[in-house]
Amino acid sequence: EGDVICVFSQYGEVVNINLVRDKKTGKSKGFCFLCYEDQRSTILAVDNFNGIKIKGRTIRVDHVANYRPPKESEDWDDVTRALHAKGCGVKTPPHTSSDSLSEDEEVPVKKQKGEESS
Repeated sequence: EGDVICVFSQYGEVVNINLVRDKKTGKSKGFCFLCYEDQRSTILAVDNFNGIKIKGRTIRVDHVANYRPPKESEDWDDVTRALHAKGCGVKTPPHTSSDSLSEDEEVPVKKQKGEESS
């Protein structure tokens, strides 16, 4: 979990991570859900990490519609409890570039078929 946070934190503050594990063995299933403090970081991570190789493995990084925090447990910290209550990614930044879309135009959103996330 620490390695994942270290790699992904170069694009922004990671506020929560859900490393999905096998219920019987406790071993990682090879994917996780990761929540950044703001949407810009998520976009940067998807744009820069999707398809790269880390430790000899090509990774897939994409957006998900709803962040999945870890299942409730006694080990939850205050941040995880807050994310579970109100969701993640609520601080979407306003468009700042001069060529941004007007307010009535829709922004296309990438959707993931699988469960891998950033």
